[in-house]
Amino acid sequence: MADSGYECTGQGIKTPVKQPTDGKPLATDNRACNRLLRGLRWQGERGFAILVGRWKALRRTTISPTRIGDVVAAALHLTHFEYKYLTGSC
Repeated sequence: MADSGYECTGQGIKTPVKQPTDGKPLATDNRACNRLLRGLRWQGERGFAILVGRWKALRRTTISPTRIGDVVAAALHLTHFEYKYLTGSC
């Protein structure tokens, strides 16, 4: 899933359908699809905002792309522990 800035990126990337340039309203199916995409994307965006806001190490990182997943996973685990989302797994 991506925002409208990634239009025509290829197969497998879902982007919202843009409003027609002639001023006509968007078709019902397209509005429903946009609503579903928006409903799914906000969760990832909110999670990323929480992690970046909480952990300075994620704001400006120069770590290799192969290692950043481990750092983000650790930050997510610590954030869950901090907010008491973990249920006795520690």
